[in-house]
Amino acid sequence: MATEIFPEWAPPGVDPTRPSVARVHDVLLGGTENFAVDRAVAERLRQAVPDIGELTWCNRAFVGRVVTYLVREAGVTQLIDLGSGLPTIENTHEVAQAADPSARVVYVDIDPMVQPHAEQILRENGRTAAIAVDARDVDAVLGHPAVVNLIDFSRPVGLMMIGLLHLFPDEEDPWGLVRQYMDALPSGSHLASSNMHAAATPEAQALERTLHATMGTGHFRSQEAVTRFFDGLEPVDPGVVHVPRWRTQVEGPLEPWQELLLGGVGRKP
Repeated sequence: MATEIFPEWAPPGVDPTRPSVARVHDVLLGGTENFAVDRAVAERLRQAVPDIGELTWCNRAFVGRVVTYLVREAGVTQLIDLGSGLPTIENTHEVAQAADPSARVVYVDIDPMVQPHAEQILRENGRTAAIAVDARDVDAVLGHPAVVNLIDFSRPVGLMMIGLLHLFPDEEDPWGLVRQYMDALPSGSHLASSNMHAAATPEAQALERTLHATMGTGHFRSQEAVTRFFDGLEPVDPGVVHVPRWRTQVEGPLEPWQELLLGGVGRKP
């Protein structure tokens, strides 16, 4: 039986009786910073899509490839990771600073558990910070003292919205949110994003139903709708594709679970 997390582990503002996206994600990655309610949701997701764990790790691997590309190939050494979730392994700052020790990273997540746990990891890392801000408040994110201290907005920035935009319904205009961020960033900045794919498959339909039933969110989108997030940007090869195919050698048909996530990177001219 899994060990329960003691109440005192939860920082102020955390309700251990309600699941959170960040903590359910942590469960699926094999983490320990979660509660029984999060593990129950993860189990329902596994029942809907038995390969949901592999899908979560696939998205994590996409983050690693994106960061490696941005730092090593595009020369973007400062990153803002929106909706970053709880720290796990191969975090954005670890990948970025392995490629270039001078790289700077700011993690942004609304979940109140993220910041204190991230700060434990980052205590001796002066080039990385974590802030608890709603990613939908562009001014609060970009104007936050930690962001202003670490990010030089006269130089290109890598904006990461991986696994985030499908949390926002169309009515909230996530495309407009992306534009607000990119309009505030200089030429040469990049957007990296992934979104659940509205494929006409039993797996996609089962996962979307279960996410809405358990978390009240999870907005699957067509490839056309996901590609719209990159309007006005120069697409980085191979464009918006199923995440397992982004800058990999994967060929041939994909497994059904591998078709559940689309992603891409675009550069601001």
